[in-house]
Amino acid sequence: MKAVIITDFGAEPKVADLPVPDPGHGELLVRLHAAGLNPFDWKVIDGALRGVVEHAFPLVMGSDGAGVVERVGAGVTEFEPGDTVYGQFMRLPEGQGSYAEYALIPADGKVAHIPASLPFTVAAALPTASAAAYKGIEAASLEAGQVILINGASGGVGQSAIQFAAAKGARVLATATPDLADHLRELGADEIIDFTTAPTAEQVSSLHPQGIDAVLDLITAPGGDIDTLADLLAPGGVLVNSNFAADADALAAREIRAVNLSSSPTQAELEALATLADAGTLRITIDAEVALDDAPAAVAGARASHSRGKTILVP
Repeated sequence: MKAVIITDFGAEPKVADLPVPDPGHGELLVRLHAAGLNPFDWKVIDGALRGVVEHAFPLVMGSDGAGVVERVGAGVTEFEPGDTVYGQFMRLPEGQGSYAEYALIPADGKVAHIPASLPFTVAAALPTASAAAYKGIEAASLEAGQVILINGASGGVGQSAIQFAAAKGARVLATATPDLADHLRELGADEIIDFTTAPTAEQVSSLHPQGIDAVLDLITAPGGDIDTLADLLAPGGVLVNSNFAADADALAAREIRAVNLSSSPTQAELEALATLADAGTLRITIDAEVALDDAPAAVAGARASHSRGKTILVP
């Protein structure tokens, strides 16, 4: 089978020919029709989890994927060949991922059925980005009329988060460049913060000097200036960060609740996201569909640019 691999940390991705794996006990073999590209996929190349979990090389890149169950291993009862499924396929200790024609996934893991009418390309965009958005907005505990800043709203996580926040009746401030302003307003953003004209915090503070209720921060990395965003919050506010950059104890002393966000979805959450996307309640913007052979170039391009939607790999 064709797969996109790395041979070590820091190595350039390349397309290789690997044997089709056999499903073991409790596993599904899925013929993938689409794989979603996420920033974490290349962070793995850079060693984001080096020393945290084992990595088997050659390592097939990618986490998110959607396709059709080809075969099932012993002990699998919930899925059968021919089922359409999607989920998170990355298993670093086994060297497995979703940038391939076939992939294995535990039947009791991060996999769920998808409606037959949901395109594989849309399903493959959901498991990491939309799950993170859903968890982030839930963690913010928003009520109708409250104000949330989504810092980094132009990408896949941000665009889903806008929709989830708007559905709760919140007033959404979204950082983006002017070319995306109309699109983000269609998704539910109330105010667009153009971070290219002045610092985000400066603009938000001017618009809402009394403070806002929540921040979903998809940008700040550990060691970054997260305090500038925390300063925007009124007492009792919530700061959710997707890069584990929030110091919960330090922020608690300022009457701010901090949440470091994980994007690992449950099967029930995956099923709920697929239902929302199938109904059109959750809109997914697909920037590009790229052949698996062109995945290395797509990864390099994504590293160097700001996302405006999802890039999907198609075998």
